[in-house]
Amino acid sequence: MMPTADPSLAGKWRAIGLIVIAQILALSVWFSGTAALPAILGQYTLSAPKQAALTSAVQAGFVLGALLSAIFSVPDRFEPRRVFATGAIIAALANMLALNLAPDSWALITTRFAAGAALALVYPVGMKLAASWARGDAGLLVGLLVGALTLGSASPFLLAIAGSAGDWRSPLQLAAMAALAAGLLILFTRAGPGLRAAASFDPRAILLAVRDPALRLTNLGYLGHMWELYAMWAWIGAFSHAYWDSRGGGSDLADLTAFTVIGSGALACIIAGGLADRFGRTRVTAAAMAISGSCALIAGLAFNAPPWVLLPVLVIWGLSIIADSAQFSTAITELAPPERAGTLLTIQTALGFSLTIIMVQIMPSWIAFAGWNWAFAPLAIGPFLGVWAMLTLRKRPESARLAGGRG
Repeated sequence: MMPTADPSLAGKWRAIGLIVIAQILALSVWFSGTAALPAILGQYTLSAPKQAALTSAVQAGFVLGALLSAIFSVPDRFEPRRVFATGAIIAALANMLALNLAPDSWALITTRFAAGAALALVYPVGMKLAASWARGDAGLLVGLLVGALTLGSASPFLLAIAGSAGDWRSPLQLAAMAALAAGLLILFTRAGPGLRAAASFDPRAILLAVRDPALRLTNLGYLGHMWELYAMWAWIGAFSHAYWDSRGGGSDLADLTAFTVIGSGALACIIAGGLADRFGRTRVTAAAMAISGSCALIAGLAFNAPPWVLLPVLVIWGLSIIADSAQFSTAITELAPPERAGTLLTIQTALGFSLTIIMVQIMPSWIAFAGWNWAFAPLAIGPFLGVWAMLTLRKRPESARLAGGRG
C-alpha cells in the first residue's frame, strides 16, 4: 500500500526533495559508460560504432523498457516506489556486471542496453510521483525532475574525477553504488494526493499524435529538441578531452568541463519551468531552442579559441539545450484528451529517444569526417525546426490550453 500523502506544504516539498535526489543518484548510470570512454580508449581500440553504442544502447534499452512498461501498465499494477527501486537496483547490477567484462566487447554494450531498460522504470515513474503533487505548478515540478535527469546525466563525469585516474571502471562502479542508494531512498518518499492510475496504453493514439495539429506540432518541437540534446551530451566529453589535450590540459579538467556544461542545465530546467507557467510554454521552448541551436553552430567554430571564449559558449549551450525539455511533456498533458495523455506521452518519449539513437550513433563518423570545428553543426537543424513548430503552435487556438491560457 502507498503511504497516505501528507497534504501539508512541508510534506509536499519533503517528498519532492527525496524523489529528486533519488532520480539524480539513479540516473548517474545513464552516461557512466560514456564517461568511461576516454579511459577505455587509453587502453583499448574501439570502433566508432562501439564508441557510440556505449550511449546509444542505453537509449535503445530505455525506449523498449518504456514501451513495455506502458503497455503492461507496470507503474499502475505495482506500487510506484517499488517499481522505481527495482529499476534502480537492476541498473546498478547491470553496471556491476560490466565491471567484469572487456570494455571492447559487445557483452559490455549489452549491459548498457539492460541499464537503459531498467531506467525506464525510474525516470517516468519518478515523474509520475512528482506530478502527483502538482497544484498549478506542473511546469515547475516537471522542470525539477528534468533537472534531476540533467544532474544525474552529468554526474558520471564528476565520478570519473573522483575515481582512480585512468581507471575506466570508476564511473561505472560509483554510479552503481549511487543507483543502489537511490533504490533505498525512494522508499522513504510518498505520492501526492493527485496520484491516479493511468489509462491503458492505446496504440490508436498514434493516429491522434499525427492527425491533431497541436499535438503534431508539439511532438515536432520535441523531436527537434531531442535531435540535438543527447548527441551533445554524449559527445561533449570527447570534445572537452580533445580541446584540453590540444592545450596540454589533463583529463580531470576535461571531465570537469563536461560535468559543468551538462550539469548547468539543471538550474535552467527549474527556472524555465517557472517561466513557462507564467509566460507560456511556446515562448520558453522557442527561445531556448533558438539559443541552443545557435550554440551548436558556434561551439565547434570556437574549438581553437582560448578557454575564456569557448567555455562561456558551452555553458550557455548546456543551460539552453535542456531548459525546454520538460515543457514538451507538460504541453502534451494540457493538449491531449485526459484518457489518452499517458499513451501520448509514451509515444512522444519513444519517438524522441529513438531519434537520439540515430544521432548519437552517427556522430563519431561525422566528427571523423568534419573534425571538431564542425562537429556539432548538424545538431542545429533540430532546434531551428523546433522553433518553427512552437511558434506555429502559438498562433493556433489550441495554444490557449497551454499554461493556463498563456500559450
